[in-house]
Amino acid sequence: MIPINLPKIGEEEVEAVAKVIRSGPLTNALGAGPKVTQFEKKFAEFAGVKHAVAMNTGTAALHSAIVAAGVKKGDEVILPSFTFVATAEAVVMAGGKPIFVDIDSETYHLSLDEIEKNVTKKTKAILPVDLYGLSVDIKPLRKIAAKYDSAIVEDAAQAHGATYEGRPAGVFADAACWSFYASKNMTTGEGGVVTTDSDEIAETLRFIRTHGEKAKYASIMLGYNYRMSEIQAAIGLVQLEKLPAFVAKRRENAKRLTNLLAASDKLKLPEESEERQHSWYLYTVRLQNGTERERNNIVEELRRKDIGAEIYYINPVHLMPYYRSFGKCRLTETEKAAKQVFSLPVHPSVTEAQVDYIGKTLLQLL
Repeated sequence: MIPINLPKIGEEEVEAVAKVIRSGPLTNALGAGPKVTQFEKKFAEFAGVKHAVAMNTGTAALHSAIVAAGVKKGDEVILPSFTFVATAEAVVMAGGKPIFVDIDSETYHLSLDEIEKNVTKKTKAILPVDLYGLSVDIKPLRKIAAKYDSAIVEDAAQAHGATYEGRPAGVFADAACWSFYASKNMTTGEGGVVTTDSDEIAETLRFIRTHGEKAKYASIMLGYNYRMSEIQAAIGLVQLEKLPAFVAKRRENAKRLTNLLAASDKLKLPEESEERQHSWYLYTVRLQNGTERERNNIVEELRRKDIGAEIYYINPVHLMPYYRSFGKCRLTETEKAAKQVFSLPVHPSVTEAQVDYIGKTLLQLL
């Protein structure tokens, strides 16, 4: 089976972990051990911002950033439903109310028109998602946020290596949140980080991740145990060095697959532009005018032929039992996309021969 994603771990990561285990420390009470501090510095440089604050998961990064942006009980946060549940979960954990709005049918990102239709006096933040690894069109979004005095917290969990106008994804947000889960373009096993140019947000994030402490036994606000361990950071430092090569291979595989699948008019293929370069975390195609059953049958056939095709966000968040309690809404484009899209493997371990097999097999099925 060609898996949809596969962490690429070498002896360098093994040795980095072994060094931490042999010499320590394994963690730091305030989350600022030597490896974590070094990783934060390197990741901030990669992200093109002043600060990177490391966390133990991507969800912790999202929750902390939402809190640091000032979201509290009674506040509303605008976000897509076509995403992983952690995006909405973080809003609820902060006491806010998720306001689900529809997506653009081409990019699967938040529709700018739909955002404006849903802004109220209670809107505290907008939470766009760089879905599948393509950066959101952040500058028009910034104008909307400025107009309504709302913060932008960007969910960049899938965007490692994506760029916007030649700069890293997330650079224009008030805060951007990244995940290092095992399937991501780079991994620390579990882990996350928030990047920001704001000194105030960065300081608040550091309090939040370690029980609200400014110093040991001196909590100045409600906090959590969101520290990244030294072992995670050690892996992250090695992975960050390898990330450019990982992304280059993903791009090569995506381009090759696009060239093959362009022979069919039954698929809408993923796109990028000079302005917005894809990280290719997921290569997601859409069955044009296809039914959910037809899409599902294709995915099942691909799996039978050892191709690990996956359907991401088959059940949008606003339709999940728990999140229906925040109010009913009909998101036409979201629900339509959820019935037609599916993703194909393009990760760095996929060979050219495997890309050709994936492409030719899908064409035959179509």
